[in-house]
Amino acid sequence: MSSSAVEAEAPDLVCRLDNVQGMVDALSAVRWKRHQDAVVELSEHGVVLIVEDTGCLQAKVYLQRELFVLYEYHAEGRPRFGVSLGLFVDCLNSFSAPGRSSMIEIQYPGPDMQLLIKTRIPDTISWDYNFEPAGSTPLTFTVKSAALKEAIDDLEWPGSSIQINLQPDPPCITFKGEGHGDLQIDFTYYVNTDLVIAFHCDCQVSYRYKYKFLRATTSNLPSSVIKDNRGSKLTIGRGGMLKVQHLVSVARSATSHPHIGSAGHQQPSRIAYIEFFVKSEVDE
Repeated sequence: MSSSAVEAEAPDLVCRLDNVQGMVDALSAVRWKRHQDAVVELSEHGVVLIVEDTGCLQAKVYLQRELFVLYEYHAEGRPRFGVSLGLFVDCLNSFSAPGRSSMIEIQYPGPDMQLLIKTRIPDTISWDYNFEPAGSTPLTFTVKSAALKEAIDDLEWPGSSIQINLQPDPPCITFKGEGHGDLQIDFTYYVNTDLVIAFHCDCQVSYRYKYKFLRATTSNLPSSVIKDNRGSKLTIGRGGMLKVQHLVSVARSATSHPHIGSAGHQQPSRIAYIEFFVKSEVDE
C-alpha cells in the first residue's frame, strides 16, 4: 500500500486531552436543555461546538488546539457533524473522576463516520494480588452479607483500624474497632447459627486492616444481596491477606425464568463472583 493511500485513510482529527473534567464543565455551560443537539466544527485551530434554540439563541464553545496534548488535523476545509450534546457530555463524564486526571483520545471520523472517544488509562495495576493459603487448613468463615455490612458500618471511626480475630475454641470471629475507646462485635459459630454459615480455623490468628479499605468491601453491595440474605465468605491468607467474596445475581427479575430451577436456585451462569483483597497493616 502506498503512503498516499495510508494518508487518505487517516481520520480528519485525532486529539488527546488530559483534563476531561474541564471539557465537561465548558460544554455543560451551554447545555440549558436535557435534549439538545449541537454542531461540531473542526479546523487546524481547534474545535468549535455550536448550539442553537429556535433561531433565537446561539452559543459556541471554542476549544483551541493548545488545550490538547496532541492535536493531529488532516482534513481539508472545516468538516462539520452533528451530535447530541447531552450524550456527548455524559460520555465524557464517564471518563472523569473528581480529583483525578485521566487521558482520553477523540477521533473523527470512525469507520462508520462516528465520533470515537477512547480511554488512555494505563491497563496495568500497581501490584499483583497473589493470594496464598496461610496453612494446610484454610482460615475461612462465611457470614450473612447483611450482618457483615452492619458490623463493619457499626465499627466506623475515621482513620481507624479494624482487628479481625479468629479462634478455634470456642469457634468465634471478633471484629474490634479502635478509636476513642474500643467497640467489639463477636460472631460465635454455634451460637449465631443464623448469621454464621460456615467456619474453618485450627489456630488463633489476629490481623488489623485499615477501616476505609475494609468498608469498601461492603459499602456498595447491591440491595438484592442484602434482601436475598446471601452469604459472604472471608478467608485469611499468608501474611494476613484478607479475601472477601460476594455472590451477586445478574438474572432478570422474572417470576418464571429458564435459568431458575424449580427450587428457586439460580444457575451458576447467572451469578457474578466478586472478590476483594485487602492487605493487613504492618506494625512499624
